[in-house]
Amino acid sequence: MIDYVRGIVDELSPTQTTIECNGVGYALNISLNTYTALQGKSEARLFVYENIREDAWTLFGFATKEERAIFLLLISVSGVGGNTARTMLSSYSAAELAGIIMDGNEKLLKTVKGLGAKTAQRIIVELKDKVASLGISTTSVTDGAGSAAPSINTEVYNEAFEALKMLGFPPAPVAKAVKAILKDDPDARVEKVIKVALKML
Repeated sequence: MIDYVRGIVDELSPTQTTIECNGVGYALNISLNTYTALQGKSEARLFVYENIREDAWTLFGFATKEERAIFLLLISVSGVGGNTARTMLSSYSAAELAGIIMDGNEKLLKTVKGLGAKTAQRIIVELKDKVASLGISTTSVTDGAGSAAPSINTEVYNEAFEALKMLGFPPAPVAKAVKAILKDDPDARVEKVIKVALKML
């Protein structure tokens, strides 16, 4: 199994890149977010997912482990293939998509091209807890009615999330509580976040 490829960015387009490693060029399908991360770079490391079928061997590349983790969860849902998952990760960043799924925002999910209401509902139902357990710091997304909330302190979020999860609380409520606390008090220390969260859970 290929975990990642590191090499020269030989070709780059919004949907695909070729990374040359020791004389071998690996063609990888990418999202717009990964495309943006690669722009202007002569060398790069991309995390890889191999989609191996009888009639094809396709590689997907990701700028971050978080993006790959979300992708793997998305394709585990019936009706969501690699290209649909890539489209979703082109429409939203991994952090934004994690927030949308954890918040159960079916309306925003349905704005992704080719994603129907039933599939959007299935994604939310099947992945809500799984996405929360990844511990990805989420980013708010608006539907045009207002501005997005500022991103939260990732380090504090991750430490508080892991601590509360170890105490036996389920991932989804923990993630929601920690996120809400840090939105209200962006400068809160880990200890304070945990204490406040314990009263909310």
